[in-house]
Amino acid sequence: MGIVQIAIVILVLLLLVKPLGTYLYLVFRNEPGSTDKWFSWAERPIFALIGLKERKGMSWKGYALSFLLTNIILVGAGYAILRFQQVLPWNPNGIENMEPTLSLNTMISFMTNTNLQHYSGESGLSYFSQMAVIIMMMFTAAATGLCVAIAFIRAVTTKGTTVGNFFEDFVKAMTRVFIPAAFLIAMLLVALQVPQTLKPTISVTTLSGSEQQIAVGPVAALESIKHLGTNGGGHMGANSAHPFENPSPLTNVIEILCMWSLGAALPYTFGLFAKSRKQGWIVFSVMMTLFIGFLSLNYAAESSGNPALNRLGIDASQGSMEGKEVRFGIPQSSLFTTVTTAATTGSVNNMHDTLTPLGGITPLALMMLNSVFGGKGVGLMNMLMYAILAVFLAGLMVGRTPEFLGRKIEAKEMKLIAVVILVHPFIILAPTALALMTNAGQSGITNAGFHGISQVLYEYTSSAANNGSGFEGLADNTPFWNVTTGLVMLLGRYISMIALLAVGGSLSRKQRVPETPGTFRTDNGLFAGILIAVVLIIGALTFLPVLVLGPVAEHLTIR
Repeated sequence: MGIVQIAIVILVLLLLVKPLGTYLYLVFRNEPGSTDKWFSWAERPIFALIGLKERKGMSWKGYALSFLLTNIILVGAGYAILRFQQVLPWNPNGIENMEPTLSLNTMISFMTNTNLQHYSGESGLSYFSQMAVIIMMMFTAAATGLCVAIAFIRAVTTKGTTVGNFFEDFVKAMTRVFIPAAFLIAMLLVALQVPQTLKPTISVTTLSGSEQQIAVGPVAALESIKHLGTNGGGHMGANSAHPFENPSPLTNVIEILCMWSLGAALPYTFGLFAKSRKQGWIVFSVMMTLFIGFLSLNYAAESSGNPALNRLGIDASQGSMEGKEVRFGIPQSSLFTTVTTAATTGSVNNMHDTLTPLGGITPLALMMLNSVFGGKGVGLMNMLMYAILAVFLAGLMVGRTPEFLGRKIEAKEMKLIAVVILVHPFIILAPTALALMTNAGQSGITNAGFHGISQVLYEYTSSAANNGSGFEGLADNTPFWNVTTGLVMLLGRYISMIALLAVGGSLSRKQRVPETPGTFRTDNGLFAGILIAVVLIIGALTFLPVLVLGPVAEHLTIR
């Protein structure tokens, strides 16, 4: 029955890929189309207001500079709101100003689409901060990520010196994708009993006669863009395990599809830009193969129960239910865990800290690979990076100049790709080592032994992959953790984006090489197999040693 539940959700996703991918192509192909008559009336005054009349294309450098400056301005405005939220409106619960390092960490977190929370949403933020900062940042960060992915797709599939206009793409991402979709999903969640109100915390008297405070707020609005934008975070500290954020199995499936669908549709969009749907389906099939493999590992481990508890004779027929909601059970918990880390969302409907050691490898590995679907194009960009690397390696083996989509892969592109491949593990492993060897880092570790290593590793992996979920239990609201994770989030977001835009800009200026019988094809099963092998081998060589020190060692000790 559990496998059937998972299979149905995957089938629904497959049905959404083509229409969503086609829609994204129509929105961003920069040609007159059917979407203009629905949205251009709302966009024209915005373009006029920001002085965007001609909407000229930008080079990759201009595009990168534009999104960086936009992000910096938004971070500054949001930081000021968090520091003075106590005196701002819509604060009926009298929540105080946020501490400086926590404010900075929070702003970096939400601007980088990480949404790592070192605070509890219902007690740390006013309603004004939730809406003017958190929800606003969820829209802008998601739009930024989608725009950069589209610019990269344009660069590797078309010839020219420009990759599009960031501000035009940014407005279109808002008006044609995220705002209408988030509104519809929010209304659906409200209909399914998710709260949406500006009323203060509700005070009730329990059956025992004691007084209890029940937090409410604009939950549905946050939940919709939180998942559509693969943002993560949550209005409540318990995130999507809280019944107000995720009250039923139906809302659980809706949230899974919301955070999965855009990332899954982008490979098809890529195929349309490349004028080769088959090319897009090959990338999608590689992602789905890796996804199902890691999902199977998590589902099997959690269904088998905790080995230490099983030895005590405790009934494990329901699996390892520690930290999981009964209304979801193992199937929907495992699927949610796998999707939220594959799509770099970070929303959780169960506590990842209580996953079995082998089950915990799945979210860790997916964030370490950071190329399986991903959030709004990050996964696609990284997977195409691995595709270029696979073509390069295959070309070396046969003594032929490697080509990808008709363009030669040369030293410049490979140096940039090497930077991306090396930076990701460095900003995970170096801070992990620093935390484990310093008093400031060790003071936050609440579990001794191998699980403590996993907690620290997960925190920095989540930050580097811009995911935001955590092995909760780590005492991370300290200057050390706020500053180090903030730096990791910045580096994890912007170095890879800028480097891959540079790769795309370099490729877009090259002449197409005519296809010959000796051309290595990238739209068949052979290439899919090579691409899977490249992703797994690089991931294993980089991260397997530290996984052995954490979850693998923990599994062996409790087996």
